[in-house]
Amino acid sequence: MKTDRDFPRVIISDKGSEWIRNGHPWIYDGEVISADAGIPNGSIVDAVSLKGRYLGSGFYSGKSRIRVRLLCKNANEKFDEAFWRRRITYAWNYRKTVMKDDIACCRVIFGEADGLPGLTVDRFSDVLVTQTLSIGIENLKDMLFPLILDVLRSDGQAVRGIYERNDVRLRKLEGLEENKGWYGTPENRETVTGIEENGVFYSVDVENGQKTGFFLDQKYNRLAVARIAEGKSVLDCFTHTGSFALNAAKGGAQHVTAVDISNDALLLAEQNAIHNGLADRIEFICADVFDYLRELQAGGSRKFDMIILDPPAFTKSRKTAGNAERGYREINSCAMKILPRGGYLATASCSHFMTHENFERMLMAAASDAAVELKQIEVRQQAPDHPILWNVPETDYLKFYIFQVV
Repeated sequence: MKTDRDFPRVIISDKGSEWIRNGHPWIYDGEVISADAGIPNGSIVDAVSLKGRYLGSGFYSGKSRIRVRLLCKNANEKFDEAFWRRRITYAWNYRKTVMKDDIACCRVIFGEADGLPGLTVDRFSDVLVTQTLSIGIENLKDMLFPLILDVLRSDGQAVRGIYERNDVRLRKLEGLEENKGWYGTPENRETVTGIEENGVFYSVDVENGQKTGFFLDQKYNRLAVARIAEGKSVLDCFTHTGSFALNAAKGGAQHVTAVDISNDALLLAEQNAIHNGLADRIEFICADVFDYLRELQAGGSRKFDMIILDPPAFTKSRKTAGNAERGYREINSCAMKILPRGGYLATASCSHFMTHENFERMLMAAASDAAVELKQIEVRQQAPDHPILWNVPETDYLKFYIFQVV
């Protein structure tokens, strides 16, 4: 199919063409048969099949293994400012629909799931934090970022500026340098802001916090834990800045022990506990969670009614998924052995490469190790501001299970 544009062309293998027809937005380098000479890195190209059939258009990267990130399948799309404004507006309207009163603290743009591949935008009250992982978005950000601000401000949202958190190694795969700092020159350049989530208040350090400053995807999973925690003694492992611990205490937990290996994160968690008037019911311990759980299991003297396991991603590739599964199995088995019969376990994995099937198989093995049975209470995933596209498995990454140990 011919188009009325003059975009460079990339010819795709039959396998790659099938992937595109099935809805996947990435074309890997191994599926590129040939490409026009001299394509500028990050420019928009037309992807065509071996028979010359138009498949879609997207960002071209001459350095990344992801050679083309598809944007759309309209052969006549112009990719002008109006196109990008529509994409941003669609994303924002979706959040207003699914998040309702929670839009002051949510993920505004989730990359491919919002048709903006390689772009993450999180909102923390009056600050937007961006992460740009594709050369195509990087090239267009001087148009995109003002559009994002305009769309939100035109809707009455008080946003003072954009802070870029591009201090991630993945940028190097696109030939981009790591950096962080304010985009433009907002009047107020303070990098610590306050948010409210589930009735809990947090200080968020957008400059130094993990990822974009705070993990928003577990918002409603934390609320699910709070509903169960009332009157219980709770152990929150990998607490980071204390989000699950604070929700448990807010939900009426008798006492919460929050453990993390990062002393800096715990200092911020303690400040959050004080700010919420919960410091008298939360104990913070700086320790390696694996060692801490082993000691609890061996000692048998510390009793908890509920244990929360929310570790960082143990694997970021398929090659290390096996080792990660062993790590998940160990901490879950320890937790099941520490809990009394009738105790409660909330356990999560945020790695896409630890699939739902593998995670459930691991949980069954851990239960066998601990000689217990699991009574399922809830199976949850990420909050809807992190939408899952069924044709893009990479968008489906968070697993969250709540059990009673019987």
